[in-house]
Amino acid sequence: MENPVPDHVPPEMVRDFSLFTSPGMSPTPNGDPHAAVACVHSGPPIFYSPLNTRDGRGTWVITRASDQRRVLQDTETFSSHRSIFASALGESWPMIPLELDPPAHGAFRSLLNPLFSPKRVAALEPAVRERAIRLIDGIAASGTSCDVMKDFAFPFTVNIFLHLLGLPDDRIDTFVGWGRDLLHGDDVKRPAAARTIVSFIDELAAARRNDLLDDFMTFVVQAQVEGRRLTKQEVRGVGVLVFVAGLDTVAAAIGFDLAYLARNLKDQELLRSEPGRIVAAAEELLRAYPTVQLIRVATKDIYFEGAPIRKGDYVSCATMIANRDPAEFECPNTVDLAREDNRHATFGYGPHRCLGSHLARREIVVGLEEWLARIPAFRIKNGTAPITSGGHVFGIENLILDWS
Repeated sequence: MENPVPDHVPPEMVRDFSLFTSPGMSPTPNGDPHAAVACVHSGPPIFYSPLNTRDGRGTWVITRASDQRRVLQDTETFSSHRSIFASALGESWPMIPLELDPPAHGAFRSLLNPLFSPKRVAALEPAVRERAIRLIDGIAASGTSCDVMKDFAFPFTVNIFLHLLGLPDDRIDTFVGWGRDLLHGDDVKRPAAARTIVSFIDELAAARRNDLLDDFMTFVVQAQVEGRRLTKQEVRGVGVLVFVAGLDTVAAAIGFDLAYLARNLKDQELLRSEPGRIVAAAEELLRAYPTVQLIRVATKDIYFEGAPIRKGDYVSCATMIANRDPAEFECPNTVDLAREDNRHATFGYGPHRCLGSHLARREIVVGLEEWLARIPAFRIKNGTAPITSGGHVFGIENLILDWS
């Protein structure tokens, strides 16, 4: 294989590190990809990683949280338009608003903001809590152990999302399977899942144009931006983003949180006896176990902190690296559930800060509250090991909890 490092990258700025292939990143029993990532802080503030995307492209890796904020705010120099989903199909349309740059980004963002506002999330909360209680009571009634991702984290978070989209939840397993193939599958499964999701969204949009309901997709097909209806491709871009965003990230966050509590019984007992601490604890767990790598594309040649970034280069701002920055957080590799002033980067930064962050936070807090209120002291079942993986989105599965 030819050296994938471009000629303009000085050899001394290249490091053998990847969120996909470095030790701890490929699916590993009892792995800790977040700790494996933290090691980059012992090196230079910015370096070039030759294989830091799913398709084996290199990226510049920004390690300091303050530098990541500069990149994420400078949308003129560092563009979001990279068609990460469409490229799996050999196409180039953007997921909206994630892959749009200002000013187009702002028009779509203000269209969607009210759907995920704190007020809307507060209105959804009773349904969220009822769903958590129903699932956990069912788990508690059926034994003293469970596969918490399959039995709780996925059915809980994806159901809420389907509820928001106005979709029936009898297809949860199918949708979760699509998400898993898309985010963690191989070169065959990923394009297949992408095609399936696109046709599903296109068919749903067509159905809503003919038969309006009180749901998300009806809102999108009827919505107007700058005085006009959305094109079919824009409807697809919005629909795909919202659908995919709800399939994996919040479930993974809950999984990493419960795995931490299963291994740290003192903290588990603290939250159980003082549930008022759960909101702050959820923020610290979000900081310690974020799941998303953000990538930007340079729109022009620039020297950034000594790095000769050239137009077209990929620039990685991984939330899991920013959140372990010792310049931002005291003892960044220690989980401190009482940490104060916790300005973590888990939901990104700048104009693209996560649209669904209010909903994600509520799901995590409610999930932890109801789990700790209903399930006795739990640990990872003897003889089992959760499997973690890195990538664009970090994941955890086979998390078997036991409270016998």
